[in-house]
Amino acid sequence: MTRTLTKRTAAKAELDDDRRWAAVLAHDKSRDGEFYYSVATTGVYCRPSCPARRPNRQNVRFHASCMEAEALGFRPCKRCRPNDQSLGKHHAKLVADACRRIEAAEDEPTLGALAEASGLSRFHFHRIFKAVAGVTPKDYALAHRQKRIHRELERSPTVTEAIYDAGFNSSARFYAGADGVLGMSPTDFRSGGKNATLRFAVGECSLGSVLVAASEKGISAILLGDDPAQLTRDLQDRFPKAELIGQDRDFEKIVALVVGMVEAPGTGLDLPLDIRGTVFQHRVWQALRKIPPGSTATYAEIAQRIGAPRAVRAVARACAMNAHAIAIPCHRVVRTDGSLSGYRWGVARKSALLKREAETSGARLNRKAKGQRA
Repeated sequence: MTRTLTKRTAAKAELDDDRRWAAVLAHDKSRDGEFYYSVATTGVYCRPSCPARRPNRQNVRFHASCMEAEALGFRPCKRCRPNDQSLGKHHAKLVADACRRIEAAEDEPTLGALAEASGLSRFHFHRIFKAVAGVTPKDYALAHRQKRIHRELERSPTVTEAIYDAGFNSSARFYAGADGVLGMSPTDFRSGGKNATLRFAVGECSLGSVLVAASEKGISAILLGDDPAQLTRDLQDRFPKAELIGQDRDFEKIVALVVGMVEAPGTGLDLPLDIRGTVFQHRVWQALRKIPPGSTATYAEIAQRIGAPRAVRAVARACAMNAHAIAIPCHRVVRTDGSLSGYRWGVARKSALLKREAETSGARLNRKAKGQRA
C-alpha cells in the first residue's frame, strides 16, 4: 500500500514539473511568483517568464520560493530579478483592481472572470488574492455586499429596494441569510433596532464594571469599564432604537456567570453568543477562542492560523472591534516581542487577565502533577 502511494506521489510530482517546464518554455508571466526554476550549469534561479536563453531540461530544478533556491546555493538572475520586491507591489495592484471589480459589479463576478481579467490562472489568482487580502475573493464579495446592504437599508425607501440595490438578484436569496448578515430582521435593522429587544445588566468585578447584553440569539455584548453609565450609553449608541430592558433579576444571573468567568479564568462561558461582524472578523474571533487559557499568541501567529499571513494589521483591527470581552479572548494576543499592545478595555485589564490565567493554569498543572505522583 505504501509503495503504491509513493508511486502515485512521484507521478503527481513529475506531472507538476512537466507543467512548470511548459510554463518556462512559454515564458508564462501568469506563473510568476507561483514557482521558480534554477539552472545547475549557471548557478542562477529565475522566474518562469525570464527571457534568458532556454536551458537544457536536465539542468533545471523547480523551487517553491526564492528562499528555497538560495538555500541550495543559487543566486538570483540579473535579467528577471526573481527576488525583486516589485513583484509584491504588482500582486497588490492586481488584487486591488480585482476588489474594485467586485465592488462595481451588479452580480458577483466568478473566480474565472476575475482571474481572466488579471491575466492569471484561476488557481494562481485565488492564491495571490488570499495572500494579499487575507480572505478569498468569494469572502471579500460577501463582506462587501454585507456593507452595501447595511448602507442601502439606511437610505432606501423600502427593504425590497435596498435588497436589489445591494446586488442581491432575489429577495428570497437575501432573506435566507439575513440574520447572519444583520443579527436581526432587515426591517428591525433598518429602524435602528426599533423592534429589537435587548436585555442588559451591569455588575461589578475585580476589573471594574461589566455590562452584559443579550438578544434572543445570545450574548450580544460584554463590555468592561469604570463607569456603568458610560457602558450603558455605549450600548445605546450601538442600538439607538432598540428596546433596552434593565433591572431584570433573571438576567442578572447571567451577569453573575460572566463575573465568575472574569474572576476564575478558564472556566469558560457556557452560553450562546450573538456575534456580528464581517467574514474576516469572524475568522479572527474564532481563532482567538481556540487560544487556551494561560497561553498567548501574536497577531502574526493568528494571521497564519487563519491562512492570511500578510493580514497582521487587519487581525489587530478585528481584535479592536471585538465587543465580547473575555468570551472572545482578544486579551491573549500580544506583540511579536511579547509586550502588551492596546486593548479596548485598557492595557492594565489585559495584564491582569493574563496574570490571573497564568496563575490559574499553573495551579492546575501542579495539582495534576501531584495527582500523578500519588
